Amino acid sequence: MNVVIKNCNNIDVGTLVLQENKLNIKYAINGTGKSTISKAITNFLLDKKNNTHELEKLRSFKYMNTQDNNPLIEGIDHLSEVKTFDEDYLSKYVFLPDELVKGSFDIFIRDAEYEKGIKEINDLMSIIQTAFIENKDIDELLNDFNELSTSFGKPVKKGGIHASSSISKAFKDGNKVSNVPEEIAEYKNFIQAEDNFKWIKWLIEGMVYLDTSDNCPYCITDISKKKNKILKIKEIYEPKTIEYLNKIVAVFSRLNKYFSDNTKQTISDFIKNIDGYTDDQVRFLLEIKEQIDTLNDKFNRSKIMNFRSLKDVDKVIEVLKNQKIDLKLFSHLNSDATKQKAEIVNKAIDDLLEKASILQGKINIQKSHIEKIIQENNEEINGFLKNAGYNYSVDIKEDTKNHYCLKLIHNDVTNEITDVKNHLSFGEKNAFAVILFMYDALKSNADLIILDDPISSFDKNKKYAIIDMLFRKGEKSFRNKTVLLLTHDFEPIIDMVYHHGDRFDKPYSCFVENDHGTLSEKEILKENIKTYIEICDENIKKDINDITKLVYLRRYYEVLNEKGIAYQLISNILHRREIPVIMREQESISMTKEEITEGIKQIKEKINKFDYDNIMKNINDNETIKKLYHESFSNYEKLHLFRVLFGESLKSKESTIIMKFINEAFHIENDYIYQLNPCDYQLVPQYVIDECDEQMKDFN
Repeated sequence: MNVVIKNCNNIDVGTLVLQENKLNIKYAINGTGKSTISKAITNFLLDKKNNTHELEKLRSFKYMNTQDNNPLIEGIDHLSEVKTFDEDYLSKYVFLPDELVKGSFDIFIRDAEYEKGIKEINDLMSIIQTAFIENKDIDELLNDFNELSTSFGKPVKKGGIHASSSISKAFKDGNKVSNVPEEIAEYKNFIQAEDNFKWIKWLIEGMVYLDTSDNCPYCITDISKKKNKILKIKEIYEPKTIEYLNKIVAVFSRLNKYFSDNTKQTISDFIKNIDGYTDDQVRFLLEIKEQIDTLNDKFNRSKIMNFRSLKDVDKVIEVLKNQKIDLKLFSHLNSDATKQKAEIVNKAIDDLLEKASILQGKINIQKSHIEKIIQENNEEINGFLKNAGYNYSVDIKEDTKNHYCLKLIHNDVTNEITDVKNHLSFGEKNAFAVILFMYDALKSNADLIILDDPISSFDKNKKYAIIDMLFRKGEKSFRNKTVLLLTHDFEPIIDMVYHHGDRFDKPYSCFVENDHGTLSEKEILKENIKTYIEICDENIKKDINDITKLVYLRRYYEVLNEKGIAYQLISNILHRREIPVIMREQESISMTKEEITEGIKQIKEKINKFDYDNIMKNINDNETIKKLYHESFSNYEKLHLFRVLFGESLKSKESTIIMKFINEAFHIENDYIYQLNPCDYQLVPQYVIDECDEQMKDFN
């Protein structure tokens, strides 16, 4: 696919080729726009999926105040899902407080076989779930059980009802609603109304005006003779207490049919009691609560029974039998209504017991599968950690909530590391993160996977361990996936294209260049990766000017550490010394004619048409050097011609930081054994050449 990017940050226009179901490596120097490429593709697909405007965030600054030249992506409309490894992924999805990567269960456990096993188990156990679905009044019963049980509040160590509980607040002083004092009997209809607590609250709020006038603050009627009664209502009744009382009485009323006859009567006496409850009544109520809680637990355990609740059980039959309800053991709840609900659940359990052996087998198969995939994932990740030299391991553990989470363990201790971010170094976090991302991306089944410079900060051994884990042969890798790897590191290309192309399925690699906003790419084949000796030999044989050939020959001698008379003579030529010198014991000594002749002879062995006098004439002619500079298409060669032209004056340009940068950073380039030919690939940043161009304009 051809991906066209327009008007995104520092990219005005550019086309990238992505080969589908293959690793696509885009190698570029810093500042090219690698992260912009990643964000542009990611944001475009997010906008398409969520109807957002994320791509607009990449609008170039030079178009910030216009409605023209909007950011644009073409060529990926057929894609739906993208998974991107970048800083955003690092901050949101890895090294969480309770697991190494968000959604460990979905990533490492839940696969097609797991889902198949769960479905088979659920199909068998649907007998019980169906019983609850078809009898909604069981849920209403359980809700009432919960509400009544909760009204008792926190348990008291020596037995009794907690003073702060709803039931204590409602009944400790007796039921004043059922037993309205005679002196305020005329208000009985209001006190016993359905929303009585609202009326009481309404009455109390108006009392602040009693001292203002003898008239009612609501109807202006004379209430001088009723003020004491009104104050008595406030003294006896508190709105919140009445609200608690109403709710608990209502629950008792709804549960009435589930209580045995004797219990019904005792509860009725308790509710109507005017003097508050006794110790004996408290013990009686706690007995009811205990039986309600036990029966409630049995119902709920049956209702939510699934693989998780049975996976640690050796014998399913025993668990199922234990879930059956024997109402003879529930004296307070032994009624026809309760019996009807219990029989529904008991029958469903009996039906499931007939299939218990099959259920047990399915559960055992599912447990074995989980253990197997946990072991496989642990071994794979821990194998990587060992190969990369990290003193850590991982383990997929089940927490107290039956959730599987990937945990980190240091090899020197047995306990898991909970505060991962503060224990791992920057490099360790990145290495862990990119591997965890791989598992996450594979599970997401994304159309495109983007890796934004994931391995540049690692040493060689760790880099290879990571790329081997990501792109090796095997199901759990990015092999045969459409992957875009953006990097400013050449080593992965050396490993995957030059040394081990077959092992990594011959990735499609390109060098990406940004020339003043125009993005272009050039494919990197195996034959393009050469030692610098080969590069120098190749360029010396090309039809280029002899001054540039001398630059390559000097580098050739430097790499071989052959700094003899030929190297010394070339250095003098490039420094434009009319009288060549040799440094001996920190002393500059003029070269003899014999030494110059020998140097010329050795140079001619490499550059057969080398003419020393002609070279000295041309190299000291500024116009000739400027002409060669402007005719060159290689930034690398331009840079060296620039250095020849400016020579020692570069050192005096202290006020121009980039001049010092050019002189120092590019004097000795890099030490790769293998690299790209700088004559063919623009390895020198364009902004450096731009500065050289500016200096050339003013050079006389």
